[in-house]
Amino acid sequence: MSTGKPAILIVDDERRSLESLERNLADEFDVLLAENTAEAEQLLADNWVQIILCDQRMPDKSGVRFLTEMREKWPDVIRIIISGYTDADDIISGVNDAGIYHYITKPWKPEKLILVLRNAAMMFELERQNELLAIELRVSAGAANTKVNERRQSLRKTYDFDDGIIRSKTSPMNGICDTLIRIAPFDLSVLICGESGTGKELVARAIHYNSGRWNSPFVVQNCGSMPQEILEAELFGFKKGAFPSAVHDYTGLLERASGGTVFLDEIGDTTPAFQVRLLRVMQEGELRPVGSNQTRKVDVRILASSQKNLEEEVQAGRLRKDLYFRLAGLCIQLPPLRDRREDIPLLARFLLNQAMPKLGKTAAGFTVEALSCMKRYCWPGNVREMQNEIERMLVMGPEDEYLGAELLSPKVLMAADPEVSDDLALVGAVGGTLKERVEKFEVKILREALIRHRWNKSKSARELGLSRVGLRGKLERYGLEKDEGKAAPQPEFVENKGVP
Repeated sequence: MSTGKPAILIVDDERRSLESLERNLADEFDVLLAENTAEAEQLLADNWVQIILCDQRMPDKSGVRFLTEMREKWPDVIRIIISGYTDADDIISGVNDAGIYHYITKPWKPEKLILVLRNAAMMFELERQNELLAIELRVSAGAANTKVNERRQSLRKTYDFDDGIIRSKTSPMNGICDTLIRIAPFDLSVLICGESGTGKELVARAIHYNSGRWNSPFVVQNCGSMPQEILEAELFGFKKGAFPSAVHDYTGLLERASGGTVFLDEIGDTTPAFQVRLLRVMQEGELRPVGSNQTRKVDVRILASSQKNLEEEVQAGRLRKDLYFRLAGLCIQLPPLRDRREDIPLLARFLLNQAMPKLGKTAAGFTVEALSCMKRYCWPGNVREMQNEIERMLVMGPEDEYLGAELLSPKVLMAADPEVSDDLALVGAVGGTLKERVEKFEVKILREALIRHRWNKSKSARELGLSRVGLRGKLERYGLEKDEGKAAPQPEFVENKGVP
């Protein structure tokens, strides 16, 4: 395991499932495959594994039973179960025994699966760091306490609004950060809205670490990634005998996060029954575990997010009006990356700095042409999509050199200008004669061909069906020059070392 990527062991008796999971995860993880639990246990003994992803239905033993056994031998490994909804009772009963971090239902979606595994890898690293801190504390209490405080302060600085959130001086994020600075210290619920990949969880973390609760737990729970009965059991806990497989009491995340902050992602995917329970926590500061007739006091701050239009969910009767008003009193709308084009050079540099140690490869930066193409692309997947694109560029590009536009994927390279949605819109744009419109389109085709071939005129001319002399004439006519090899200048920014 020398790649620097987190190692994940996938256990499934179906070979096609193993191969499908490996294809989707191999870019970000070192993947080990096992078709039975005996093979999996041997791989655990021979390799340093951070995450186990195990199917519940196995021929020799259930996934919950296997993970329970592995918890005894390798307690640090993050354990995740994957199965169908019909296994809900078994999974709930195994949450505590096996210490299951997450339950993924079939059929799984690659983007959600990868997000869960990224968080699991982060959790493993955080627990590892906490363990190291605990060791230091036992060895030398005074010195260790100093280091603990320094690391906690460092974490606070990472999520500081002034220094931590990357943005240019003209960024729409500036006004949002000003608002967050004002509301973070107050112990109120906040609703964070925005498209997937816009950084809702990062903003939630920033609110937590800039509040009086920063030294207590911060817990993230995706409300749309598991059946609602499991979600209720996970958050509120349950009493022994609450359902057939509840063989012991279980303390939910809300109680375990006491004094801290709980971030509920995709709150719009919850059921009315769940919403009633959550509203009681927010209004009364108390909860009732599943199957219990006694209430318990809890002290948590609730932050929530959604990609859905929650007003429409209220009108449709899928979201309680009282819960919506409780959340929407403080609502933060995060802009998509296409509305933060001036931030793209800074975000690109930040994501490149993150990718280099992760992938074990270095680059000097980006060329002017590469950044220009990035700024023209609309980034439907926002910062998360941009992160994947930059990691791809780094892997495919030369060592220690500037990454050029030719390394961008075709969808980015061929992107139209922000004002133009496609090539037909460019040809039919209002204004200019037919000749002028055709010339604009010709310039676009010439530039894209040259970028694809790294400004090799012979290859570009051959692709376009032109002679080299004919291509040179068109370049001179339109004033097209090679600028993609130039290093991009550093733009002005508010701060360049935090989170996007």
